[in-house]
Amino acid sequence: MQTPADPTTKLNLSTEAEVFALIITPNHPFKRINDIIDFNTLAEPMRATYSTMGAAGIDVEKGIKALLIQFWEDYSDRNMEKALRENLAVRWFCGFGLTDPTPDFSYFSKLRKRIGTKRIATMFQDINATLETHGLFGNVFTFIDASTIITKAALWEERDKALADGEKKLNNSNVQKYAADSDAKWGAKSKNKIWFGHKRHLSVDMRHGLIVKSAVTNASVPDFKTVRSILPKQGAVFMDKLYDTNFTNQVVTAQGCHVATIQKDNRKDRDRDLNSWRSKTRMPFENVFSKLNKRARYRGHAKVTMQGFMQAMVHNLKKALVHIPQTT
Repeated sequence: MQTPADPTTKLNLSTEAEVFALIITPNHPFKRINDIIDFNTLAEPMRATYSTMGAAGIDVEKGIKALLIQFWEDYSDRNMEKALRENLAVRWFCGFGLTDPTPDFSYFSKLRKRIGTKRIATMFQDINATLETHGLFGNVFTFIDASTIITKAALWEERDKALADGEKKLNNSNVQKYAADSDAKWGAKSKNKIWFGHKRHLSVDMRHGLIVKSAVTNASVPDFKTVRSILPKQGAVFMDKLYDTNFTNQVVTAQGCHVATIQKDNRKDRDRDLNSWRSKTRMPFENVFSKLNKRARYRGHAKVTMQGFMQAMVHNLKKALVHIPQTT
């Protein structure tokens, strides 16, 4: 029979590395991600945006890792500050020693602003390039669709202000005057599915369900109008009926891809059997859109676009941990 441990017994750990080794096992998710992705190289272009004058600040590699964990765990800025201070696994992954000072919550908003959407898009592409070396992208079948990013559930106060100003009603033509997020709009998937905010457009590789490209628009933009910005370089492109337009078909064909859109019921050349096959083929990958958080964390198109890239990045890395063999 095993004797219970004496709660007064102290571990004889001589180095900081030994302390972290107890927490970070070889197959810990953070350890595996750190082994897969070269974060130092990923952060290098960002270092040029910092001044070499004055006191040394927090290296941007640590900041990038902290942002990744923030979206990995869906932390607020204040929760991320707490995690860096109290969670040893997070502290180790982000590169902070046991006694190193960690940033407060205000650091993260400043870092996101400094990185910007273009750099975060490049990081997303660079991470995908690394994952492609592990054979995680098929580049044969791609599923394109859009999903909601909700900024606010109800705008009754905004409506009352609009009416008080003499507006007949609050709609997409005037809502930017009254909503806190002036870039958000109302969108609709159907008569019963209406929301206020933005729209996430994704192309998903149909080998393992990794996201190839991401784009964000306001919610009023029709799905098919964003196809050009998220098309793959090759292969068949699967889309639902909302994308079944002559414009979409021309854009997909011009890119050198094959149209695999589910045809609308009013198409004279509609093929029921082909539609059924296309629907069944894409069905396993529809959950990519349902799993992503539909709440807008920030206000404004640029910030929500960054949210879209970060969530796509985390989604792909979590998928990578499933499909890349673990070390022994």
